[in-house]
Amino acid sequence: MSAPPNTHANENDPSFRHILSLSGGKDSTALALYLRDRIPNLEYVFCDTQKELQETYDYLNKIEVHLGKPIIRIVPKIGFDDLLRNRGNFLPSPQVRWCTENLKIKPFEEYIKNDQVIMYIGIRADEPNRKGYISTKPNIYAKFPFVENGIGLDGVMRILEDSNLGLPAYYSWRSRSGCFFCFYQQRREWVGLLEKHPGLFKEAMDYEREDALTGEKYTWVQGESLSELSQPKRMEKIKEDYTKRKLAETPNFKNASLLSTFERQFSDENNGCIICHL
Repeated sequence: MSAPPNTHANENDPSFRHILSLSGGKDSTALALYLRDRIPNLEYVFCDTQKELQETYDYLNKIEVHLGKPIIRIVPKIGFDDLLRNRGNFLPSPQVRWCTENLKIKPFEEYIKNDQVIMYIGIRADEPNRKGYISTKPNIYAKFPFVENGIGLDGVMRILEDSNLGLPAYYSWRSRSGCFFCFYQQRREWVGLLEKHPGLFKEAMDYEREDALTGEKYTWVQGESLSELSQPKRMEKIKEDYTKRKLAETPNFKNASLLSTFERQFSDENNGCIICHL
């Protein structure tokens, strides 16, 4: 997955399929709207791990209405729970992202088979350091329309606002799309999950375990279990630390524009798997 993507393909070749993989995030959604009337026969797909937030599914339904065509839902043949058991309950992590490979990339590659595909990716023009690609198959060619046309975060926000679609509801407490237990979440986002979806937080907590022989803990957050994180005093400390950090970063935080506030709040969004979070 680290090799550079193919970027040279004849867009007018009728043998090519044109595909945009939606994550339920703002950038891929804005790109779908941007390309809606520009690319004939564009296929919209969503790789469904079946561990997504309900807000993501709700947002995808709204996107379909704006696109005027269905989003194809790609479901993996082997789900997360079975994969976890097969791996001895070893949780995925930023170092070993077996979830992305098995729940997103492989199902997508099975969907396109060996067809020649132009893949449209929503990396923005103001993300010079954002790297990565969902596949290295030689029959997949990557295109970056926002980069090619100089569209940054302000342009993405304008596309979403002009369409009256807006942002997905989870952005009120979470900085990215993806599974409800995504290990890229910040602690403040885990607190948000507990407050918004206590049942899902409990489910994520139940995945954590401690090796009875070695005492080694397998947790979503490095150095802290969700049980520890969910203690009232700990939650308050996490909220306080986050507020202090943001106030320190921006002296005029209260008077900041919506766009600049959004930029700061999600300044860490470049971490993560592109197919999950874009």
